[in-house]
Amino acid sequence: MNSTKITLFLLLLFTNVFGQQKITIEAIYNGEFTAKRMDELRSMKNTNQYTVLNVDEGSASMQIDLFDFATLKKVTTLIDTKNQSKLLGGIDSYTFSSDEKKILIANNTNQIYRHSFNADYFLFDMVSKELTKVLEQVQEPTFSPDGKKIAYVKENNLFVYDITSNTNSQITTDGKKNAIINGITDWVYEEEFSFVRAFDWSKDSKKIGYIRFDETQVPEFSMSIFEKNLYPTIETFKYPKAGEKNSIVSLHLYNVDTKATKEVNLSQYNDFYIPRIEWTNDANVLSAKILNRHQDNLDLLLVDGTTAATKVVLNEKDKSYIDFVDTDNLTFLKDNSFIWTSEKDGFNHIFHYDKFGKLINQVTKGNWEVTEYYGLDEKTNTVFYQSTENGSTVRDVYKIRLDGKKKVKLSHQVGHNEATFSPDFNYFINTYSNATIPTSYTLNNSKDGKQVQEIVNNNVLAEKLKGYNLPQKEFFVMKTEKGNELNAWIMKPKDFDPNKKYPVFMIQYSGPGSQQVVNQWGSSNEYWFMMLAQQGYIVACVDGRGTGYKGAAFKKVTYKELGKYEVEDQIDAAKVLGNYPYVDKSRIGIWGWSYGGFMSSNCILKGNDVFKMAIAVAPVTNWRFYDTIYTERYMQTPQENPKGYDDNSPINFVDKLKGKFLLIHGSGDDNVHVQNSMQMMEALIQANKQFDSQIYPDKNHGIYGGKTRIQLYNKMTNFIKNNL
Repeated sequence: MNSTKITLFLLLLFTNVFGQQKITIEAIYNGEFTAKRMDELRSMKNTNQYTVLNVDEGSASMQIDLFDFATLKKVTTLIDTKNQSKLLGGIDSYTFSSDEKKILIANNTNQIYRHSFNADYFLFDMVSKELTKVLEQVQEPTFSPDGKKIAYVKENNLFVYDITSNTNSQITTDGKKNAIINGITDWVYEEEFSFVRAFDWSKDSKKIGYIRFDETQVPEFSMSIFEKNLYPTIETFKYPKAGEKNSIVSLHLYNVDTKATKEVNLSQYNDFYIPRIEWTNDANVLSAKILNRHQDNLDLLLVDGTTAATKVVLNEKDKSYIDFVDTDNLTFLKDNSFIWTSEKDGFNHIFHYDKFGKLINQVTKGNWEVTEYYGLDEKTNTVFYQSTENGSTVRDVYKIRLDGKKKVKLSHQVGHNEATFSPDFNYFINTYSNATIPTSYTLNNSKDGKQVQEIVNNNVLAEKLKGYNLPQKEFFVMKTEKGNELNAWIMKPKDFDPNKKYPVFMIQYSGPGSQQVVNQWGSSNEYWFMMLAQQGYIVACVDGRGTGYKGAAFKKVTYKELGKYEVEDQIDAAKVLGNYPYVDKSRIGIWGWSYGGFMSSNCILKGNDVFKMAIAVAPVTNWRFYDTIYTERYMQTPQENPKGYDDNSPINFVDKLKGKFLLIHGSGDDNVHVQNSMQMMEALIQANKQFDSQIYPDKNHGIYGGKTRIQLYNKMTNFIKNNL
């Protein structure tokens, strides 16, 4: 027996004799349990094929590989970095031209905020096999539909690169940091409307519509950057806090041939947002969504590309707010009729309107949510989507005719299913997992959803995890004393003894429309929860009122009072758990990050007779410190709703602290500023309350880099063990 086999034998013997292997923080955050994925999976548009970005572990090269949907066989490698000395830094992302004969490859990416980045770009011609560096440190380069030009933004100005002549034309000249932005979004749009590229090509490649942001009147926020310099530097950017001034936005049309620009007259609106623009299939008609500041009134505008004249074709109102990001599925069909998703009947569903904005049909109906719109096969008038029809904690894939008839369920495994469809809609790649089965990818047909072939599985990871004899989540619906029925899961130690009393560690996020109780393979944090269960803790999670996928009424009950009902529900849930015969009700703790940190802070204060300890990571401690778009969507402005802000911000209730409290923040957090924790600390100090804290220098909202995550989770674990 060789040394390797002896070591393995002894390891298995040790495990069998002395019990299960133990998960460690180091193993979790060094990536030892990372599941395999299909990275940068793209469905082609002109052929029945898809591409994946693969890494050759042996040579460390990266390839964009082309596969056939019907057979799953590799057709070819489109480009391999080992054959391209210019791409030794790798491939960060890629996009195809409309004819799919050119690839734009991002390299040397430098992150700006959550979604935005600068990168160098290379153009690869798949016919000539020539690779050319065309752009340096620019944002959002986008092919024109005819594939002859690339529009992009550099230093807040919009440009067009002509591929044939290898020349650049500058469209705008007034771009300036912290003043004017052309063609990309400002910080708050990027963060809360989840997009960066604020320009779009017309279908005939002759015009570009773009949004201009004038942020000169937006208040500035400054952060000290410590790094390893003798003197810290200061990073200053525009950040509109609740009730403050937003960027003034305007919509413009640029003619590529004449180089003339027209501004669209939006004077009928006041203090508004333009959260999306998109050219319709009519090359001379641009669509724009206009949302009022309260975010309860949305217009869909159609703009004439020649005259810039506008017409409202659809208006939607809501008594609280329009959940714009989660219901944003505007899709124009060949006849310029369009698909629209909306919560107007109480649940998010698919609607079909003609090009004049007249309702043709509500495609889906029921007390469940459409969670993804995948597309329409216009040959058969079949709509493909993902929904919660079989329960809010699972996802399934369906197809239905455009007239709302002949619905077919295409996914057949209970858990989380999501689809990537082939261009002809005959096949889809189903990404599946549940709380106990790691992610797998299979090819399925679109007739009845039957599996054709497995593509990628994580059987090796699953086999590896068997050695750890891991605890599993038990899903259930919890009914609180007030009668609220809430989705929940509980994770007990594997050697659970119902006659013992266990401490409980509750985890949650709780933000509007969010979901933590879902039957899906989780992130690395799930291993942390399992590790805590291995160490004798019961871990539990409850999605209270305000969370998502149970209808608009359940979600929007928190309107104008963020933190009231959510905190009530976590406190009531802790009381329910505390009454279980195997729970030590004097040892219940709670943890959360971001909105979850806001919640855990409130819970240790307002539930001071229920919770023994709490950890808050990067929390909002006063909603007056957070941005306009997110905060005002749910709270209106602090000037309009001061009571809603003050009654639910933990900074105002520090005198109630009894238990152990750990406050954590990154000093470089551009999203939830460290100001939140600094002022919370000062309030606690002035209330003469003892607490623990940790600041991570220069770390952003994610708090990662190097050994940071390992140190962070070891710190939190030790705090739990010492105080719960």
